[in-house]
Amino acid sequence: MQKTITIKISAEAAHWARRKAAEENTSVSKLVGRMLEREMRLTDEYWKAYQEWKSLPPHLEWIPPAD
Repeated sequence: MQKTITIKISAEAAHWARRKAAEENTSVSKLVGRMLEREMRLTDEYWKAYQEWKSLPPHLEWIPPAD
């Protein structure tokens, strides 16, 4: 289920978003929605990987090579 939200952005950002949406033949709403979804997935994947790394036994942690 999609939700409607209202955001405030600078005039410059709004101009960029309109131009970018036109280039991609989509609406500003869909453009921003896709950008937020992508950012959310990337952030979630990072934190999941970080938590998995933290749960590794100490002997499996990465040790940088000696110079």
